[in-house]
Amino acid sequence: MTDSFDLVVRGGMVVTPSGPSEMDIGVRGGKIAALGDLAAAKSAEVFEASGLVVLPGVIDSQVHFREPGLEHKEDIAHGSKAAVMGGVTAFFEMPNTSPSTIDEAALNDKLARSKASAWCDHAYFIGGAEENVDKLDRLEQLPGCAGVKIFMGSSTGSLLVEREEILRAILRNGRRRISIHAEDEDRLRERQHIAKETAHPRAHPIWRDVETAVIASRRIAEMSRETGRPVHVLHVTSAEEMELLAHYKDTVTVETTLNHLTLAAPDCYERLGTRAQMNPPVRDERHRAAIWQAIADGTVDVIGSDHAPHTLEEKQRDYPSSPSGMPGVQTLLPLLLDHMSQGRLTLARLVDLTSAGPQRIFGIAGKGRIAMGYDADFALVDLGAQREITDDWIASKCGWTPFAGTTVRGWPKGTIVRGTIVMRDDEVLGTPTGEPVRFRMG
Repeated sequence: MTDSFDLVVRGGMVVTPSGPSEMDIGVRGGKIAALGDLAAAKSAEVFEASGLVVLPGVIDSQVHFREPGLEHKEDIAHGSKAAVMGGVTAFFEMPNTSPSTIDEAALNDKLARSKASAWCDHAYFIGGAEENVDKLDRLEQLPGCAGVKIFMGSSTGSLLVEREEILRAILRNGRRRISIHAEDEDRLRERQHIAKETAHPRAHPIWRDVETAVIASRRIAEMSRETGRPVHVLHVTSAEEMELLAHYKDTVTVETTLNHLTLAAPDCYERLGTRAQMNPPVRDERHRAAIWQAIADGTVDVIGSDHAPHTLEEKQRDYPSSPSGMPGVQTLLPLLLDHMSQGRLTLARLVDLTSAGPQRIFGIAGKGRIAMGYDADFALVDLGAQREITDDWIASKCGWTPFAGTTVRGWPKGTIVRGTIVMRDDEVLGTPTGEPVRFRMG
């Protein structure tokens, strides 16, 4: 009897946990049902992948899709469309929307919105705050919750957690890994005059200096070890932080972003102005080189986009009243493929940083690798394709990218989410069918 599948991905170079090998993938019921030579198999649909590399779908574990409350600059529909345009098959979205995601009702509202508009799978962080600290152990277990996020600096209202007793209480009330924005708020306030007096974004990494990040990173790393609660330090930007956090790998995992791997001060601020402004800031070449070294030596566990769009009109405000953040979910994989083409990382390391790493860190069920029984999430890429990134290609509602005009080698040609082809040759297909990401709670 000949096997029958819903989809066969045929003839691609498939990157499994054993390495790359030319094979077919049979998909049934949204899961990987067969790997090997499926030439004789019957299938309702075939994706001819000859000449392409089939990667596990990218899991972007840090995006800001701005819905609800800030939909003029981004929303779930546009943000997730940008994601699948870039080979991303699942995203984790941050809680600093309006209202903030700090209770079950706000989480369920985002999940309900996503049911009709998300082009890929998704989960949402609950913000750790003083008013929900005694509920976090229950909230973090809710379906569709990516875990708890703490802002130690650079947030507003209840999402800014500065007091040590509240930080410690959050760490002690639950067990899933907590994601951290680590900047010291006291030092930011003390040094804000630097930004105001300079009145140019080139002052951004001077105001938000390395010590601002190191103070907060050391504080949360020590607290993590003391309480036994694992933490994930987001968008690490400096040589000093990488050196510090390498000594805390028993409880601490580390993220960096493509922005900090690709841009460098002072050039980016002179060339892009406030479009290069983000928190924590893009630093100089010494720090960029140290981040690449931290990728090589294994200190970095995952790469996220920190997709945080604003309109160009907002970005054109005078610094420092201009908002921090830039889009990135769509450019994450093309930029990484280009870095790989230049010898900065291997294919295996790219896969670990973008799919297996997030799966391991957050305890994602059924995603992050091409293996039997896993969700059929794939990013199909042409490693030899040369393309220019343009604003016209960006699906994000903000309509721009700081990497416009950059030519890259390596391009996503198809995105498949649980066996459904959602993007092919720069065209998003069908209707949104994203579902909540599932987590192992054990």
